Amino acid sequence: MKFLIDAHLSRHLIFLLQHHGYDAVHTLDLEKGNQTSDTEINKISEYEQ
Repeated sequence: MKFLIDAHLSRHLIFLLQHHGYDAVHTLDLEKGNQTSDTEINKISEYEQ
């Protein structure tokens, strides 16, 4: 299962999820970081299923 963690959630959540074997990315790690629009985040989540 993959997780895309939005800006309002702690980056620590990624490490917790990864520790339990999940694929997790924070919006800070995206090209535009927290400036990534909701539309772009939605497209990424649909593409990365």
